[in-house]
Amino acid sequence: MFALPTRRLRRRNRRALRQAGMTLLEIMIVLAILALVMGFLVGPRIYRAFQDSKEDSQRVIVKQYVNEGFLSWSRRNMTKGCPSQLTEVAQEIDRPDTKDLWGRELLWFCGDNLPPGAKGGFAVMSLGPDGQQGTKDDIKSWE
Repeated sequence: MFALPTRRLRRRNRRALRQAGMTLLEIMIVLAILALVMGFLVGPRIYRAFQDSKEDSQRVIVKQYVNEGFLSWSRRNMTKGCPSQLTEVAQEIDRPDTKDLWGRELLWFCGDNLPPGAKGGFAVMSLGPDGQQGTKDDIKSWE
């Protein structure tokens, strides 16, 4: 029978135990790589979903100005045809200011200056994410 000396066997076992696990640094590097990959794959989708929800929220707000705010203002001011400022309508729906979600002033139309397609004597418009009037991302209460 052939047997290895016990000292050699113990040394081999110790080396095997030392090399069996991963160091903390190796684990951290793997986690950093995974975070980068997830950031590139998931990050743009989350950003786009956030932008879409912002646009949807702004659509609700401009329609609220017309459907709730202006109607309430009209009931209180039956002798006036149009408010003198948009803040009068904003107070009716408890809005603190007349800015859109991008921080720009809302455009409003009343009476003779109503755009084509607007009904009811009052309309509100946000310039949307790009801040340019007449582009496809404009958010209009009459659409």
